[in-house]
Amino acid sequence: MAGERPTDDLRVTPAVCIPAAELGWRFSRSSGPGGQNVNTTDSRVELVFDLAASQALPPHLQARALRQLEGKLLDGAIVIAASEHRSQWQNRVAAQRRLVELLQEALRPPPPPRRPTKPSRGSVERRLAAKKQRGAIKGQRRSRPQLPEE
Repeated sequence: MAGERPTDDLRVTPAVCIPAAELGWRFSRSSGPGGQNVNTTDSRVELVFDLAASQALPPHLQARALRQLEGKLLDGAIVIAASEHRSQWQNRVAAQRRLVELLQEALRPPPPPRRPTKPSRGSVERRLAAKKQRGAIKGQRRSRPQLPEE
């Protein structure tokens, strides 16, 4: 993230920087504690980033992010609300930080495919020996003679 200033461009990765012009801000009154101050200040922040229309991301990264975040998008846009702080400034910084974390996670390349392997002979033998031992323990429980009832 480029500094702690919500008016700056956002640095998501070394290669990806979102210009401040592509970020939309909405402010409203926050709920929760704060005394009389909370009734007069618009400290709740909504950060809107239109991922589908963004020019900041290369096409392949944009497609990857749209695929990863499809359940969190609202008409192709990411909306992040922050109201955990009493100050609007701190909520703006928190919203930007969350957007950067979300995009970094979405832009991360997929893990390499798993290479199928066979269990080793020793692990198979240990598993079967453990099963035999467990079966023997259960077999001992069954073979107890019944006491004659009188």
